[in-house]
Amino acid sequence: MTDDEMFRWILLAGLVVVLPIAFYHRFKSHTGETLDRSQEGPVILITRIVLGLGGMLLLIAYLIDPSWLSWSSVPLPIWLRWVGVGLGVLTAALLIWTFRTLGPNLTDTVVTRRVHTLVTTGPYRWIRHPFYVSFLLGMIANALLTANTIFFTSGVIAFTVLAIRTQSEEAKLIERFGDAYRAYMTRTGRFFPRWSR
Repeated sequence: MTDDEMFRWILLAGLVVVLPIAFYHRFKSHTGETLDRSQEGPVILITRIVLGLGGMLLLIAYLIDPSWLSWSSVPLPIWLRWVGVGLGVLTAALLIWTFRTLGPNLTDTVVTRRVHTLVTTGPYRWIRHPFYVSFLLGMIANALLTANTIFFTSGVIAFTVLAIRTQSEEAKLIERFGDAYRAYMTRTGRFFPRWSR
C-alpha cells in the first residue's frame, strides 16, 4: 500500500465516523419548524451552497481516484501529512463537542428557532463560532492529509464566506438575546479565545 492509498483510507475512515454523528445531531435537532434561510442574503446563501457542494464533489473525486486531482497535488513530507491526520482527529473532537453542546439549538442558517437558548458552555465558553473553527481546521487537515492545494484553496474561500456570514448571524443573536449576547461577545472571541488580562 502506498502512502497516498493509506492516507486516502484514513480520510475515508474519518468521514465514516464523523458524518453519521453529524447527520444524527442534525436529525435530532430538527423540530419541523420552517426557518427562513433567505435572511442570510442571496449572495452568501448561494455561495455557501455552491462551495459546499463543490467541496463535497472534490472530496468524493479524491476518494474515488486521487489522480483526478493530481493537477493540484503538492509533494509534502510524510510527517506533515500525519499532522493533517492529527488535525483531523482534533477537528472531529471539536465538531462532536459542538454538536453535543448545541443540542436542539442546532440550525444550518443564521435564523434562530422559536424555542432557542443562548449557549455559553462547552466550546462556546471560549469562542462564539466553534463550528466555523472546526470547518477551518478540517479544511487544513484535508489539505495536508491529501497533499492537495485544491482543498486548502476551496477551504479558505469557504471559510471567508462563513466569516462574513457571522456578521448577520451575530446581528440575529443580538436581536434575539439582546444584552445577554452583547455581554457574551465581550467575554469570548469570534474564532479564537479571548484571554483576559
